[in-house]
Amino acid sequence: MDYRDAGVDVEAGRSFVEKIRKRVESTYRPGVLGGLGGFGGYFEIPQGYQHPVLVSGTDGVGTKLKIAHSLNRHQTIGIDLVAMCVNDVLTCGAEPLFFLDYLATGHLNPQQLSEVVEGIVEGCQLSGCALLGGETAEMPGFYGAGEYDVAGFCVGIVEKSKLLDGSQVKIGSVAIGLASSGVHSNGFSLVRKIMAVNGLNLSDKPELLGGQSLGEALLTPTRLYVKAVLDGLKSGLEIQGMAHITGGGLPENLPRCLNKGQSIGINGKSWPILPIFQWLAQIGEISSSAMFETFNMGIGYVVIVSAQDAQKTLDWFENQGIAAYPIGEVIPGTGTLVWE
Repeated sequence: MDYRDAGVDVEAGRSFVEKIRKRVESTYRPGVLGGLGGFGGYFEIPQGYQHPVLVSGTDGVGTKLKIAHSLNRHQTIGIDLVAMCVNDVLTCGAEPLFFLDYLATGHLNPQQLSEVVEGIVEGCQLSGCALLGGETAEMPGFYGAGEYDVAGFCVGIVEKSKLLDGSQVKIGSVAIGLASSGVHSNGFSLVRKIMAVNGLNLSDKPELLGGQSLGEALLTPTRLYVKAVLDGLKSGLEIQGMAHITGGGLPENLPRCLNKGQSIGINGKSWPILPIFQWLAQIGEISSSAMFETFNMGIGYVVIVSAQDAQKTLDWFENQGIAAYPIGEVIPGTGTLVWE
């Protein structure tokens, strides 16, 4: 017997690397050293920093993969993977430099995984970071037919004097919520439970979604906020803190960017709740508190700015094509959200 008899096709793995090589190399930016295929990826720290700090982040896309598998649509999963990592790294003011991915599957399907990589490439291009390398693991007997899992890892850089660590946030500052594109990549176990209990299909088109199928709505990729935020910082926006609204929603994630002795008063009616969340709450008979503790509810990212900079910040993101709303104010407290 040989390795192929055991279910692992080494030659298919080599062919897959060659298939994606040009796409991967299209993400390269200044600082990348060497090419694809080595034991490690090399990146030279950019010049011009007095005291550079490297910032790392890693994440996956959870059971949203089940939706992609069911519809056999995989390109948006790659965008999700990048977005979940780079949006996290961005919260401290860091510019993403490079990204690594891990793909694991029971049997290597070059077309399927090429779609995933195409999405990763697009996400890297949109966020200005290089896809520096990755790992594709073929694990027969561990994953079912057609199944795969993904994980991502990102490294960014920020000048130490500009690192956002919560200490810059002031009482009276305003929380500006940036619109999400939909469910993003959190809460899908509950989404799938709601669908199963109600006997729903991904091809169904609820009236609230305006003709869009559930599959289309749920596979909408996570929004990337990197370019709009970094360009804003370079253009003079004085951001005091930032939060990426992922699992746990606003209640869990927004307080993470605050200073000690602070909370945020939130006006839950200050932005429109996206139709997909209205539908989930309605069909699943989910309480408002449970919705906000599970989903982003239409706010995928939050920046904290002074009251005098609020309108300028709102205008900036609107001009970048991202709807923005003043959703709350920093108040004295113990690190919680106070709903108005």
